[in-house]
This record gives sequence, C-alpha cells and structure tokens, in this order.
Amino acid sequence: MNYYKKKILVDLDGVLNEYEKEHYNENHIPVIKSGAKEFVKSLSEIGELYLFTSRNLMLSAKWLFENNIDKYFKDVTNVKLPSYLYIDDRCVCFKGKYEQTLDEIRNFKVYWKQK
Repeated sequence: MNYYKKKILVDLDGVLNEYEKEHYNENHIPVIKSGAKEFVKSLSEIGELYLFTSRNLMLSAKWLFENNIDKYFKDVTNVKLPSYLYIDDRCVCFKGKYEQTLDEIRNFKVYWKQK
C-alpha cells in the first residue's frame, strides 16, 4: 500500500476566501467561501496540503484556525515549494503549446470577472 501523499499548494485569496481585489485589506482576510471546508477536507485525502499565500503567514494561519480547517494543512508558506500541483485562481496551465499559452494569457480573466 502506498501511504505517500502528493504535495499540493492551495492559494488563499480567491480560492478559499471571498477575495475581491477592489476591497483588499492586508490586515483582514475575508470570509471563507461556501463549499471551501468540504473541498479542503476532500482534497486532504488526496494530497498533503500547504496554504500558499503572499499574505502575512501568522494572519493566514490564524484564519485557517478560525475557520476550523487548519487540521487539513501541513503548513502555511509564501515559498513556491516543489509540488505535485498548485491550486490558484490566477494561473494558466501550460499544455505543451506556446502559442495557446500566450493566447490564454492575453485573454485571461479571474473566474469572478468572467461573469
């Protein structure tokens, strides 16, 4: 049996919380998104989770604790660790074709601006 879990970095803003760029406050992390707790719990069964954020690490760790999801994360980091995958609302997945990637970058919009 394989007990090794793949390392997964999960972004905070826009993935786990109700982040809105127009209301960004570095000293306040917005409320947890609906469904995020269930998502994190399920994801933790697949991989070893790390919260990956550019925010203050202590504030972010406190937010995890206050939302009762700290138990699913191994650590909080602002360092891009070697990982199996990254979950972020501001990324483009390279699929082997440079022109396709450039097109995706040129047309990129975060999910909450695609409405």
